[in-house]
Amino acid sequence: MTLSMGPLDRSLLSRPVYHPRPAGALSRCQCLGVKAASTQHSRRSPRPQNVPGNLYVDHTCIDCDTCRWMAPSVFKRVDELSAVHHQPSSSDERLAALQALLSCPTASIHTEKPQADIKKIQATFPLAIDEQTAPGVYHCGFHSEKSFGAASYFLTRPEGNILIDSPRFTEVLAKKLELMGGVRYMFLTHKDDIADHKKWQQRFQCERILHSDDIQEHTLDVEIKLQGTGPWDFIGSDVDLIHTPGHTEGCVSLLCKPKRTLFPGDHLFADEGGKDVLISHKYLFYSLERQVESLRLLIPLDFIWVLPGHGRRIKFKNVEDKNAALESLVAKEEKLLG
Repeated sequence: MTLSMGPLDRSLLSRPVYHPRPAGALSRCQCLGVKAASTQHSRRSPRPQNVPGNLYVDHTCIDCDTCRWMAPSVFKRVDELSAVHHQPSSSDERLAALQALLSCPTASIHTEKPQADIKKIQATFPLAIDEQTAPGVYHCGFHSEKSFGAASYFLTRPEGNILIDSPRFTEVLAKKLELMGGVRYMFLTHKDDIADHKKWQQRFQCERILHSDDIQEHTLDVEIKLQGTGPWDFIGSDVDLIHTPGHTEGCVSLLCKPKRTLFPGDHLFADEGGKDVLISHKYLFYSLERQVESLRLLIPLDFIWVLPGHGRRIKFKNVEDKNAALESLVAKEEKLLG
């Protein structure tokens, strides 16, 4: 399916450029037994803010927050970047820490000693969000630096599975998704969390979906270009695509109605405490006024989970709790708008 394309937006979201991995400390490759060169580099040395022990974060951390929400008992933000504040002391903590190591977009997390079971930990992805309240919804892990560490998700459904935004391409994850039924659609919430979308499309021959207002030169070949303001339900009766401009002009949220789960990209998220619902003023690339209007569209909808690209996920107690939080956020933002 190809919908008509609107005016091309060629603006590119600027992201910092980081040095490629120099040789040195043990991380993903060395945990897997891949030999690294012997040259050391100061940016790959441990940050002094780490507590002593096997696990540490180096100076290439970009403060994307991935490790801190994946393994909150192990990693904390110290002096504006992540650091190990507690060495894992249980099997659960160790598992979460190594899953964060594998998901770090800049490979900034390392171990002093190789981890013999790292391939078993790779095989734990994708990670179930909540088998009780959101069955069939998974966090892909393997975050990409190209998307500044954005989270991506995998949604299983009889009508065809959906990959939501792009993880870093790795055949390890691709094989797992294949075993789970493959990928029918790749839904891209907006233009700056697309990462390795072409590699995933080539691997699964899936149809990519992106709003025409967020098309850029490197997404001209996306198979389905949404036009207008929606909503769109062509994926199936269980899924609605909702135009939620603000963060970007073409931002679109996906609502999976049976799972009561919203995938808003970078439109909406929780703070680091997981309590307050927020939108980003710092990373606002289109219009605050439009973003507030988009928030209002979400109030009548039935969902309790919010799984964002950046920021913390949210699980509301019930739809009334969700409505109260969104109404409060809209009121606060309207006050700022005057």
